[in-house]
Amino acid sequence: MLKYALMILLGAVAPLLASPVSHDTALRMLAPAPEKVLHGLFPGGYSGNEDDISPDQVRDYERLVARRVAWVMFSHNWYQGRAFPLETAGWIRGQGATPYIRLMLRSNTELNKREPLYTLQAIVDGKFDEDLRAWGQAAARFETPFIAEYGTEVNGDWFAWNARWNGRGNGAALFAQAYRHIIDVVRSAGASNVIWVFHVNNSDSPQRGWNRFERYYPGDDYIDWLGVSIYSAQTPYEDWTVDFTRSLPGVMARFAAMAPGKPVVIAEMGTDVRNPYEPAGPWADAALGLILSGRYPNLIGFSWWNESWPNGDDPARATDFRIASSPALAAVIRRHLANPRVQSRP
Repeated sequence: MLKYALMILLGAVAPLLASPVSHDTALRMLAPAPEKVLHGLFPGGYSGNEDDISPDQVRDYERLVARRVAWVMFSHNWYQGRAFPLETAGWIRGQGATPYIRLMLRSNTELNKREPLYTLQAIVDGKFDEDLRAWGQAAARFETPFIAEYGTEVNGDWFAWNARWNGRGNGAALFAQAYRHIIDVVRSAGASNVIWVFHVNNSDSPQRGWNRFERYYPGDDYIDWLGVSIYSAQTPYEDWTVDFTRSLPGVMARFAAMAPGKPVVIAEMGTDVRNPYEPAGPWADAALGLILSGRYPNLIGFSWWNESWPNGDDPARATDFRIASSPALAAVIRRHLANPRVQSRP
């Protein structure tokens, strides 16, 4: 245990042992201490593809909030390449944090359309087993524990793995089967060091029986953590907002009924810093206050989505979740991160 802890702390890129940790050990290593909550981050990237993050972005965020991060999230887009993202995962480990990989089997970043190649049925049929096996072998060689997910926000019909695009009758069950297949192949390749997350949106979209997130769940034997995205205003001009403190209790109740006792992370959270209908500082204050209240003992972590992206050609309409863009938001987050319940390293 000490050897692995030192390897993560010192950011050793060269493996120290001949095989990855057992799955149970990986779970223990990445869990927070009792009554603590881990603090993670998506640092932003540059292109909007969610895969080109940098060490400087992480360091700038950490300096601004005066706290280190436990994990760093990024997308592994298979249209960019199917090999395990060793370079990014390596520098994240080198900074003393845990990689959190969104495994995005997709042909591009376009939303609200059917996936032409990496379909759920193709995954189930084993058409990508060779690539998944190689991914798992590389993950095993990485050795230290890391977090991964497939099917981000699966109950949101903007993503092609949603049942809207795969049959409303059996699409959810097909997703669960595809996710189980991915995990089976990766595990069979020796990657026992992966902590797998089932990541949903805070509300089913659309709110239909066939799209309830429980229908997509691969099962307790496959999933280690449950994750949820809770966003409020996602542009500076929309008047549609989400009250975090009203949304989270409903999600936690559904999680508790679906998978009692499973650890939960707020995998993504944020609100536009310029939206007049939902001031970012008060929204984050209420959200972090609830997260760190101790009300939910199995809520073990959270991460801010620290990104900006254009909405057309007018810069004034660009979305901005970045903490650096709002001194009021930065002050709120610094204050909450000073809470002794926050843990910056597993």
